[in-house]
Amino acid sequence: MGQLVCGGATLQCSFGLAPGMLNVLPINRVMTAMPIANIMDNKPILNITPFGMCNSMGNPAVAAATAAALGALTPMPCVPVTAAPWAPGSPTVLVSNMPALNNSSKCMCNFGGVIQIVNPGQMTIMVP
Repeated sequence: MGQLVCGGATLQCSFGLAPGMLNVLPINRVMTAMPIANIMDNKPILNITPFGMCNSMGNPAVAAATAAALGALTPMPCVPVTAAPWAPGSPTVLVSNMPALNNSSKCMCNFGGVIQIVNPGQMTIMVP
């Protein structure tokens, strides 16, 4: 089992040029220092922030800019398009009646990128 993911987690998209962040609204009502995410925290901009510039040819803006540059790949600003929930969620932990998000979960961008969790937003501290 992986670590549960909370608000402030660092994300990375396979086609993004910069890290993004996971915003989790406090509506899940889990009593922790930071709100815990579930698989439905997949809304573009609201939950998943942009990843700087996008270099996916599946992104129409990148395809148009690349065509205008006579085939030279031309990254354009990222605007995530995530319609499907994160997968897989935690098989044993529910947050607001949905599987909790853990650090091995992935989310697919409709432009072909795979969004993964780089830092779950919480750390386990080992005390000697």
